[in-house]
Formats: sequence, C-alpha cells, structure tokens
Amino acid sequence: MLDGTEILTSAQMRALESRAMASGTVTGLQLMERAGSAVAGQIRLRWPVPGRVTVLCGPGNNGGDGYVIARLLHEAGWRVRVLGLPAPPGPDAAQMKDRWQRIGPILPLTRAELQQGGGPHLHVDAIFGTGLTRPPTGEIAQLLRHLAGFGGDLVAVDCPSGLCMDSGAMLGQSREDAQYLLRAGLTVAFDSPKPGHLLGLGPECCGRLVIADIGLHDWRVTGADDPPAAPRPLTEAIWPEFDIPDSRRPALSAQKQAQWLSRRGSGRGHKFSHGHALVIARGIGHGGAARLAARAALRIGAGLVTICPTGSALIEHSAPPDALMRKQVNDAEDLAKMLADRRITSVCLGPGCGIDRASDLLPVLLASARAAVLDADALTALAMDDTPFRGLHGNIVLTPHLGEFARLFPDLARRLTETPDSGPAYSKLDAARDAAARSKAVVLLKGPDSVIAAPDGHAAIHSAFDIPWLATAGAGDVLAGIITGLLARGLPALDAASLGTRVHAKAARLFGPGLIADDLPDLIPQVLRDISG
Repeated sequence: MLDGTEILTSAQMRALESRAMASGTVTGLQLMERAGSAVAGQIRLRWPVPGRVTVLCGPGNNGGDGYVIARLLHEAGWRVRVLGLPAPPGPDAAQMKDRWQRIGPILPLTRAELQQGGGPHLHVDAIFGTGLTRPPTGEIAQLLRHLAGFGGDLVAVDCPSGLCMDSGAMLGQSREDAQYLLRAGLTVAFDSPKPGHLLGLGPECCGRLVIADIGLHDWRVTGADDPPAAPRPLTEAIWPEFDIPDSRRPALSAQKQAQWLSRRGSGRGHKFSHGHALVIARGIGHGGAARLAARAALRIGAGLVTICPTGSALIEHSAPPDALMRKQVNDAEDLAKMLADRRITSVCLGPGCGIDRASDLLPVLLASARAAVLDADALTALAMDDTPFRGLHGNIVLTPHLGEFARLFPDLARRLTETPDSGPAYSKLDAARDAAARSKAVVLLKGPDSVIAAPDGHAAIHSAFDIPWLATAGAGDVLAGIITGLLARGLPALDAASLGTRVHAKAARLFGPGLIADDLPDLIPQVLRDISG
C-alpha cells in the first residue's frame, strides 16, 4: 500500500507531459508506447493465458494507447479485435493506428459491432481518458451503456470513459440517475493518480487501480530538463491517503509523519511535553461519545487527557481507563478557568456534547485561540450562529460529514449535488478547499472519500472504500479524539487531521469486519508501531 502519493489534476498532467516533451528528451510517441505497454503488461499479469480481447479506441491519445495495447497483446498471442473511429486522430495516435492496421482491421466503434464479439472475453476501454470535458453522446453513449454490464472483464485505460478525472462524477449524469456506470475490474493510469480516481464514483468505477510510471517522475518533482531515469516499477494504489502538492506549504509526508511520531515518542520529556487535551462531555447519560474520543486521544500519545462533563455526570466517567483525568465543566465560566492553564494544548468539543452546551462553550474556546477539533454538536452549533466562522483559525479542525457540511456551507453542498454538464466538474476536493478558505480553519470533509483541506489550499484525500465496516456508530468520535491528541502533541492542524485519518483507517483495516468503535482506540498502538517501522 502506498502512502503520501501525489495527485495531479488533468490540467497538471497535461502540463507535465508538455514539459517533458518540450525538453526534447522524450517524444509523445514514446510516452504513448510506454503507456500502452504498461496496460498490456498488467493484462498479461492478471490473465496469463492469452485469450480473446476487444480493444475500443477513441479519437484522442487514449485511443492511441489502445492501438499500442492491441498490437502488443497480438504479439503475445492474444486474439485481438479492434473497434475505432474513422476520423483521423492526432499525429502520435495516427502513427499507432497505422501500425495496428498493418496487423489487422479496425471495425466501427458502435454498439452493434460491440455486440458481435460473442462469448466471454476481455474488453479494453481506451475511448476517453483523463482529458474528457463533455458528456459522451450519440452512438458512443449507446455503446457505453452496453459496456456498463461487463464488470470485471473490463480494463480501463486512464479511467472508465465518461468519468471526470477531476471530480469522480459521470459527466451529464447525476449519481442517483446514472444512465450508465462503467465498473472496470482494473484501471491502469499513468504517473500519478487523479482526484477522480479517489473521489465520488471513481473508486466504484475504477475497480483495482494501478499507477504506471511512464518516465515523467523527474519533471513532476523538479521540472528538470535533464532526461529522467528509467521508469520506476509499477506501483499499486489500494485506497491509501494521497497528498495534493501545493507549493506554498507541503504537508508532512507519510515518512515524515512516521519520523515525527517516533521522535515525539522518545526522549526524556514529561507528560506535559506531550500535551494536555480536554474532551468536553455532556450531562449524565450522554457520555459515551466523549469517552471514545478521550480514549483515542490517550492512545495516540497525548501526555494528559481530561474529560470534562457536568458535575452531575462525573460519576458516569469513573470507570477505566484510570489514566483518564476527570474534571467538571458546568458552564462557560468553568471552561474559561480551565483554559487559563496554558499547559492545555488542545480541546475536543462536540462528540455527545449537546447543541446548547456546545453553543455556550464555543465563544470561550474560540477566544482562547487553542488548537481544537469541532465535531458533531459543535458543528451544528456553529451553523446556527449568524456569523458561524467568526473566531475560527488555522489550528482548528472542522470534521463535518456531508449532512453537517450542508448546514455549514449550504451553497457549496448544493454545487456538489448538481449534475455536471462539463468538466472539470465541481468536486468534493473543491468544496473542502472552498470551505477551508471561507472558514479560515482546516476542514475534514468525511466519508468513504475523505478530503482534508487547509485555508491555504493544500489538501489531502484519504479513500476508504475498502473498509465499509468503518461506517459504524462512534467511529467519528474516535477520529475526533485521535486528531485532538495529535494537536495536543503539537502537530499542525492539517497534518494532525491527515495523520489522524490515516491512523483511524489503518486501525479499521487491521480489525476487519465486525468492528465497533470501541475496538478502534486499542488498535492505535499497533498502527503506530507499523507506521513508525
């Protein structure tokens, strides 16, 4: 599994390829040959016995890749059938088309012709790739509707045709009323994952995602004009966290996060050197969510964690863990007195807190300028305020799910639900970035495709479509506690939210199906050992 891999948008990918070709050290034809070779290699790896394959070639460079794939599979002993368009493609794709025509014919790219294939065999979708900006129409749309039923026997080049690679939306279709939804068994993309591979419908449509290096790495990292080294081996992305580069302030990489955890966990520091986190609880009978958050903050390594219910509920929190401190906070005045202690380095407000209580305590918390996680009821309390973002700052993490996001940012949420007529479509990444810029806080927009965005535009995506059992009551409270503990230890908000989301997902993967939220905190030590190596 990869961690901390950079994502490129469609425009960034085109610029990268142009920069590489402008250097004079690699040609478009060479890049096309490498791309086609990578896909053909993955097909041969997964289907080692040559069989029957239909390659569907579109009008652009994606179609050019398809002609390379057809030629190479033919040379490997496959029985290859190619469907394409009569219109001449660009110069590189035209050369690849010509090379294939020396081997075999090109049949019309129509639904009727596709249905003539007969019998079970593999299909390669090389119709539309990363650069698609408008919905497929006419004969191609009919063909894609038919192709949508092929499932595991479909290999997509770059992405399933029709999928916007900047958003994960199917252009011209709403998520609920999709006329067709291609679900590939395998998608092979090049150099870097794109946002659409990980957001929205992307994971559902792409199946197993493989990222193939075609020799662009040096230009992506440095923009150098020198020839890059030989392409690296293929790397597989199995829904990890990916970082989106931003020149202003890169977040901690996964490797640096591991080094940070190791460094902070060693040495001769005392408990306060690892931070003191407060977790605000509610009155009697409502303490479970706060206890989950507090346990998680302890397990992630905060030096002290104090749970703060009302005085009447203190007895409810007397059970283990004994390491957890308890102190009553009845009202805003009590919280202000506690926050006068500068050794308190972070606060978690929201899990099981109650909306009225969160509304009462929020002004004091914000006035203290402490690092904080605002979750659940605290987000609802914010949304009820006439000036919801007053007092927020860059060391606060907001953790809304889509429903809470819609209450806080209704205009952004509406844009997410609109049917995209052209690409790049408005994405969950765009929404999280816009929300962070507006609120001046870090926004963790939760879901199976979680997006973490900072006010300066830097962002990360963590895709967890492979762990559906994480959708369980209390899991979000644990995540809030993990992030609070990391904030207490001094990690900046973007990095705390990013690393916290990573630890949270790894713990869920480690346990597997049957997980309940109570299991997550006790898995954190094993996850930290794995991360720190």
